[in-house]
Formats: sequence, C-alpha cells, structure tokens
Amino acid sequence: MSPHPLVSQLRFARVEMLRALEGVSDEDSLRRLGPMNSLGWIVGHLADQENLYWVVIAQGKNAAPGLRERVGHGKPSSTPPLSEMLATWKIVTREADQFLDTLTPHSLHRPLEWRGKPVEETAGTWLLRNIYHYWYHLGESQSTINPPDARPYGPARVYRGYEPGGV
Repeated sequence: MSPHPLVSQLRFARVEMLRALEGVSDEDSLRRLGPMNSLGWIVGHLADQENLYWVVIAQGKNAAPGLRERVGHGKPSSTPPLSEMLATWKIVTREADQFLDTLTPHSLHRPLEWRGKPVEETAGTWLLRNIYHYWYHLGESQSTINPPDARPYGPARVYRGYEPGGV
C-alpha cells in the first residue's frame, strides 16, 4: 500500500532538509546569527516534534529520551552538534515511519489517544503542522547557511529576474 499523500509530503520535506544540509560541517552548524537557531538545534527540534507526535503519543515509545529537554519547544537556545542531531533524527524518523505508514484517509480525521484520552487535534492536523514546521525551519536554516550579506548580489536580488527599481 502506498503511503497517504500527506505522509509523502512530510517525507519530501525531510529529504529537502537533508539536501539543504549537504556539505555543512559540524563547526559551521554551530553558528547562530542573531536570534536564529543553530542548524544542529533545528534538526534536533524537528526530530523532537516527530518523536512526540509519531513515536511517544502514537506508539507509546520514546526513540530519543532526553531530546525534548535539549531542543524541545520553549527550551533555551543551544548549539548541539549537527552530526549528533542528524543521527538522532534518523533514529526518530525510522521509528515514526512505522506509524506514518499505517495512516489512512479515515485515520487522519481521528485524534490520537494519549494516556487513555483523545488529544485535542486529529492526526491529520498534526501531520500538516509537522510538514509546515519543516518548511519554516528549512527557511531559517538557509538564512544561516547563506546569510544575506554572503550572497553575491546582496539581499535585493534574492528572486530571479528581480531588478531593484524595476517593475
């Protein structure tokens, strides 16, 4: 059985994140520009969301004990090594996929249960939130990897075909 199209979209976002990080060293991944997060934190943070939704709540397991305390929502900024967070992310996504592969159009409309009670949102809502979360942090990661002052034409020429003062 093919995965639900939204699961395929999540997997596409994951692949794009990995593609964006190709060639980034651990040293470069520790850099923070102003209030932006380090690349290691971003990867760990996305792993934490998947671990919470698709492993802890959906399956009653924990693929990454202690991760939430390091990079979870609302936790202080940190700069974990990218290689460590990628290794954790791979473990988490492998575990998450076991659940994601079971999703059907019907199951996306039902809330998951946590500690014997339904959670407030449906699995489909969480899946969309997870996808959008990847794209948000993928954009943030690109600002860290390629800051505006490092672009050959400066920030005014980010979009192809755009000429300052042009229509």
